[in-house]
Amino acid sequence: MPLSEDEQRILAEIEKNLHESDPRLAREVSETTVYRHALGSLKWSVLGFIAGIAVMVATLQIHFLIAFVGFLLMLGSAIGFERNLRLMGKAGVDQFSRAFRAANPQSGRDADRKDEPDSD
Repeated sequence: MPLSEDEQRILAEIEKNLHESDPRLAREVSETTVYRHALGSLKWSVLGFIAGIAVMVATLQIHFLIAFVGFLLMLGSAIGFERNLRLMGKAGVDQFSRAFRAANPQSGRDADRKDEPDSD
């Protein structure tokens, strides 16, 4: 249901007041999306998983309880990764992959070459 003219005017007035009173917050809110937050959390989950593997492997011969802490770190990171991936959903993953392809046009060309048969 679209907003009425009165509601649009009120919303524009609120936005104008926000920009005047706290421009830093207005810029941060306009730049932050659910996808960006979830992507940042995915990166931390991957780093946590790698750290968990390192702790587990490095401490397995020292004491199994310390290695178990590494395993728990891996498990927590994997759960966090799965939850944030669900939060992003298919639309967020598609948006991220389009942005990645636009930022790295060389990777798209390499993928196209792999699909083509060799002419040798």
